Amino acid sequence: MGKTLADSFPEAARIFQEADDALGFPLSKLCFEGPDDQLKLTENQQPALLTVSIAAHSVLTAKGIVPSYVAGHSLGEYSALVAAGSLRFADAVRLVRKRGRYMQEAVPEGVGAMAAILKLPSGKLEAILSEAGQGEVVSPAGLNSPDQIVIAGHIAAVNRAIELAKAAGARRAILLPVSAPFHCALLKPAQDRMKSELDATEFRDLTIPLINNWQAREVRTGAEAREGLYHQIPNAVRWCESIALLASRGVTRFIEVGAGAALTGMLRNIDPALVGLKFGEAADWDKLMAEQTGS
Repeated sequence: MGKTLADSFPEAARIFQEADDALGFPLSKLCFEGPDDQLKLTENQQPALLTVSIAAHSVLTAKGIVPSYVAGHSLGEYSALVAAGSLRFADAVRLVRKRGRYMQEAVPEGVGAMAAILKLPSGKLEAILSEAGQGEVVSPAGLNSPDQIVIAGHIAAVNRAIELAKAAGARRAILLPVSAPFHCALLKPAQDRMKSELDATEFRDLTIPLINNWQAREVRTGAEAREGLYHQIPNAVRWCESIALLASRGVTRFIEVGAGAALTGMLRNIDPALVGLKFGEAADWDKLMAEQTGS
């Protein structure tokens, strides 16, 4: 993950070295070589994904590609704040390693779960979650697109919600292979532990406005950025609203920066008129340039 970036672009290689220095262990080696089971541990995975995103962003910046707005999905909000000049990269990579550890430790294994619900008829979600709860936690974790909602909470309540969603006409409702029930009230212990970490970190005012997860609104100050990272931990990612807000501001082209292309897929579902590009590997560069120029 990210190796072709580091091999092809000196700016990206410097970011991986900076991550290694900040964390005091070779995260770059883990990204490039694995082992996979160690990379998938949340406390390693979160700084790894952040580092790949910022490595890719550093290449775009060096090539003169500067965004009008930034946004990031969950963990990606940290990357977006680095890109916006609010967070120093070294601070961000240390923060997200702790974030991953605190999230993992907040809920014992086997207690929580997450599920994706696809193409649920409009207006059905609230009643489904209310009926599924039965005194347990189950709530929206990711309002990703009109056709994709992610829920999280206690495993029994999530399983009840899956069956109710299917009965209500959802095309699919499936458990997700995740290590913890992110973005729900069960993560309150992680939120409490992250408060002191966030309060001790400098957040500068943004040079590029951010659309945050917690409220799906524009953020420009360091204080607002810190507050958003604190509140996003137990609350849903309002991604569909965030993209709609950007589109209403006249944004028509989006570049997904970092590993994978999940957000580009969501973008097409939110509004097919929006153009989604990606940059996370060296091989993406020529295609990105061709699509940018229309050639």
